[in-house]
Amino acid sequence: MEFNEKALIKQLSKYKFRDLTIEDLKNVHKIFPELKSSMDTYTFSDGSQKDLLNLIGTIPVRYQGSSYNIPIRIWILDSHPFGPPLCFLRPTSNMIIREGKHVDLQGRIYLPYLQHWSHPKTNVVGLLHEMITKFEEVPPLYAKPSTDGMSLTELNSYLADISSGLSDISLRSKLEAGEQHFSKVTVLGDGDLGMACAMSILAKGAAEKLALISTTENAMKGGSLDMEIFSLPTVEISSDFSNSAGSNVVIVTANTWGGEESYLKALQSNVDLFRKIIPNTVRYSPNCVLIIASQPVDVMTYIGWKLSGFPSHRVIGTGCNLNTRRFQSILGKYLKSSIEKEAWIIGEHGDNEVAVWQGPEVGGGRNRSPDIITDHDSHKQMAYRVFKGLKERGQRSWSVGLSVADITETILRNLGRSHSVSTLMKDRYEIGAEVFLSLPCILTMAGVVNVTTPMLSEDEKAKLRSSAATLQSLLQQLKI
Repeated sequence: MEFNEKALIKQLSKYKFRDLTIEDLKNVHKIFPELKSSMDTYTFSDGSQKDLLNLIGTIPVRYQGSSYNIPIRIWILDSHPFGPPLCFLRPTSNMIIREGKHVDLQGRIYLPYLQHWSHPKTNVVGLLHEMITKFEEVPPLYAKPSTDGMSLTELNSYLADISSGLSDISLRSKLEAGEQHFSKVTVLGDGDLGMACAMSILAKGAAEKLALISTTENAMKGGSLDMEIFSLPTVEISSDFSNSAGSNVVIVTANTWGGEESYLKALQSNVDLFRKIIPNTVRYSPNCVLIIASQPVDVMTYIGWKLSGFPSHRVIGTGCNLNTRRFQSILGKYLKSSIEKEAWIIGEHGDNEVAVWQGPEVGGGRNRSPDIITDHDSHKQMAYRVFKGLKERGQRSWSVGLSVADITETILRNLGRSHSVSTLMKDRYEIGAEVFLSLPCILTMAGVVNVTTPMLSEDEKAKLRSSAATLQSLLQQLKI
């Protein structure tokens, strides 16, 4: 379609700088002819309305080797080109807006180019080029999960897999493993633990984008500096919290433990750090799931929950996940069977943890291995001794990083797996305090969707209640 200058002259009769505006639109038409113009009524935030020219169409964006057409709408103000345009996404019914650094939940687009708009240095063509560049870094839209069954492509793939011998159960798992859409993770803290978390998540391929944010005023540490130097394509290194925008999961690894301070003073300094970083996290990723790995994890998970204002199911501490995985592995190898749903380390992370093995007989189900029941307690005691020996070797940053990646993968891929993570304990095991301790939790993209309370002896319940009382007393001494 040819550029209709005569129609524009008539439409823009009330524009203060009509000729300059038309000249800018001519250049847009040469490079983006698919954008069509029309006059429509725009309603401002104060309720006032004005008839404005707007450009409607799509811009081409390439992401991970594929091309996408992003639908947009640009309103040209009557003060153009001296006033910046108003830019919005126009998602179709099968698209979802991905809130982030450059897009809000209403689809309003925010770019540095708009913030620094200054004629004649800026124009609509330049604006569109920056929009494309930013959207190629983080796509602003993703497709809604289908509710109508498999697409033709998925069905063909399914049939091809059957022909190659995959079982129907495997295929069902493959197709139902979770909603597939763009995923972003932010790691707060670029120390050894932060680096371990970042590298473990990258190794698992759990996220399409990872932001590593320094939380100190010092220059970035060696590992993150090297990561920036060698330019990993899916990683962004920064000290600017705005680069965390739109994250599905935010992992907090930051600590400020000093040298000669008392435990309470050192803990308070950690709380003070959280008071700076948690509000920024909420500001830029209001819909994320928070994973707290900072120590002491049960205390800091409570702090993260309180400062974020999130519901408790969206704030998770790494808790006893690592120790549980170790315990399950040792017990499973000894018994030569899978016991992932039966053996847990729960409670307060550290010396007061409680080892639980529910055993195959719990819940009234039939036991297919009666010989296991015979020596249940002796097997458990031996496995726990081995576990304690392993635990005494400590929890290195890399092992905690692997545990964090394990939790993150479950959330991002919506797998619904159980993890022993720190969660709100109020009203469980007669605990009335708002404290966080580890229990088996089913995790999805929504965070914790179900909490299991294993059958415990009176001594084990008393141990949990003692931990809760100790944590409550400590929390009351902190300035949150």
